[in-house]
Amino acid sequence: MASGDIKVSILDCGAMTADLTWLLLKPGRSIRPRQQRDQPTEWATVPTHCVLVETPDGTILWDTSCPRDWEERWGPTGLQDFFPYEKVSDDEYLDSRLKQVGVGVNQIDYVVLSHLHFDHCGNADLFKDSSAKLICSDKEKDFAFGFDGLFTGAHLKTDYENLNWDTVSGDTEFLPGVTLLQTPGHTPGTMSMQVDLPDTGTMIFTSDAVYMGESYGPPTTPAAIVNDMGQFYSSVEKIRGIAERTDATVVFGHDADQIHQLKTVSNGGSYT
Repeated sequence: MASGDIKVSILDCGAMTADLTWLLLKPGRSIRPRQQRDQPTEWATVPTHCVLVETPDGTILWDTSCPRDWEERWGPTGLQDFFPYEKVSDDEYLDSRLKQVGVGVNQIDYVVLSHLHFDHCGNADLFKDSSAKLICSDKEKDFAFGFDGLFTGAHLKTDYENLNWDTVSGDTEFLPGVTLLQTPGHTPGTMSMQVDLPDTGTMIFTSDAVYMGESYGPPTTPAAIVNDMGQFYSSVEKIRGIAERTDATVVFGHDADQIHQLKTVSNGGSYT
């Protein structure tokens, strides 16, 4: 890879399904008017993805999606009944996607977690015995290890407690062309990732700082899973400001329409 070249591959990893209210608190959609009080709950497809960023200075895997043993692992939490990872084929699990792009776990230098929720950290243990460094926000690590018991909300210690974590603090140019942005609200330490590509231009991967296009707006629409609503709104506007300044392509965390419009591994595409 030539100096300055960066390649981004979006690894689409199938989808969970869930009550739309978890993702979108929007009048007329997830919040029903009285005229629709008798209509059934609207369940939505919730796609999950990871991002492989190959640079001359190192290879990053952004997030790790859901594990193959999701139903068993999530059993103590009950989350498997609210976010079943049931729209996934064998070739869509993360380990299969990495094989498809010809990248082994020992070829990844950094596994950067946007946050430590079960659907983003679920395969972090694939890298337990590899040379990859596991990275999250310092505030995320403090929260994820700081509560009593096995789980709280969508933080499940089984995913991450036996792994070694390095942390970043504040907005950080992690590698040349790759900046980690602090975008808390969804969780105390949620991060987004900005990648500046020579051909495509800037891409911002929001993770769950922004679930979907309808969340982004404007106006910004919140969700049921938000740790701090004030931080959530501030982070969305931070992302919007950077995106407007850089004319960025903004890739949302779980947008069922957008994922099909992007170049992904399943359609043979990547970004440079």
